Amino acid sequence: MNDNSTIAAISTAQGEGGIGVIRISGTDATAVADRVFQNIRHRRLSDMSGYTAAFGKIIKDGEELDEAVALVFRTPHSYTGEDVVELSCHGGIYITQQVLRAVLEAGAKPAQAGEFTKRAFLNGKIDLTEAEAVIDIISAKNRSAARAALSVKEGALRRRITKVKDDLLALAAHLSAWADYPEEDIAEVTDEMILTVCKNAEAALSRLLATYDSGQAVKQGIDTVIAGRPNVGKSTLMNLLSGYEKSIVTAIPGTTRDIVEDTVVAGDVMLRLSDTAGLRDTDDAVEKIGVDRAKQRLEQCGLLLAVFDNSRALEDFDFQLLETAKTVPSLAIINKTDLPSQLDINKIKSYIDNIIFISAATGEGKEELIQAIASLAGTDALNPSEGILSNERQRANVSAALRSVREAKAAIETGMTFDAVTVSLEDAISELLEMTGERTSDEVIDRVFHNFCVGK
Repeated sequence: MNDNSTIAAISTAQGEGGIGVIRISGTDATAVADRVFQNIRHRRLSDMSGYTAAFGKIIKDGEELDEAVALVFRTPHSYTGEDVVELSCHGGIYITQQVLRAVLEAGAKPAQAGEFTKRAFLNGKIDLTEAEAVIDIISAKNRSAARAALSVKEGALRRRITKVKDDLLALAAHLSAWADYPEEDIAEVTDEMILTVCKNAEAALSRLLATYDSGQAVKQGIDTVIAGRPNVGKSTLMNLLSGYEKSIVTAIPGTTRDIVEDTVVAGDVMLRLSDTAGLRDTDDAVEKIGVDRAKQRLEQCGLLLAVFDNSRALEDFDFQLLETAKTVPSLAIINKTDLPSQLDINKIKSYIDNIIFISAATGEGKEELIQAIASLAGTDALNPSEGILSNERQRANVSAALRSVREAKAAIETGMTFDAVTVSLEDAISELLEMTGERTSDEVIDRVFHNFCVGK
């Protein structure tokens, strides 16, 4: 699947910056770089050892393009596992593109999306989960997402999978040897032995699978809707979580007529937040459209922040909101706690288990609100450093492996032959090998690297 051609691409963001980096990787990386880079000490990059740098100039058609620093990495101690040269020139779209053009004219091929990381995988530098973590590190939008991705990049997920896979492989090998070589002095395989391994694998895979939803909440965020009657404090809450005046706040009912959206980070949870129009009957055609959109959004959200005014008794639209709250993950927010209470808290508790008391205007209760959101999202118990599932491909592999392990356990419990157990074990092993990329197809590999940027 791999080739030894020399590839090159701009590895920094396209735009103005302090430096721009052109990465060259392949058998002829230093030879290509020598054709465009002129070391001020007149030493060829091809003669330099790995982890060394040189200062010089980029020359194209006899003309100086820019000053640059060349970093040399030697196989196998490089990101791709091949010879690599990184040319760091002044940042900027024009200069970096001109340097890249010079490198391509000197013999390199344009790198495809994710090709550097793909070569790192094919050369055994990283497994498939670690390769996927690279793009997750780049796209991380909060501290927990970055920590989780870095842990996977450093092998945390691979180690969890390897432990289960090795136990299943050892059991499958023992079963095969015991069945194929009865005359040899091989320890007998017992039902208890198989059940012990299967139960341990089932528990480990179940724990890993449980990290997926929480991991997605950390990585992608939760589609969150703020809803309630007019003037309960929805827009003030939106501004409190956003950290600035995203929504207009007035005492006039119906101020928010459409959905106001923002992405905020509440503790370690990213919320794709929507402030909706107040739920009420209205003759205003524009406001009515906003109310209808709010109701539609309520049915599709991943988290409902149902806001109630502590100083006002429950009304019909509050009860409609409470009915909706029974169908989606919800948090009841009792706002305006600085005012005398007229609210039937027990009635709200009969619909929603999770209740937080705040004053959105003063910020009181904000930390408790953030903790409650983390608890609902499951991120309060999530340890990103342990290695978590980060995408649907990984979740599907673990789900299939878990299903096969349970089939193997059921086969023993129902008195089926060891052959049936072996088939299920091999299916589970195959799924785990595909997940790490130790045994997988070109199609799966291409799909993994499809969403990478060029230069990574």
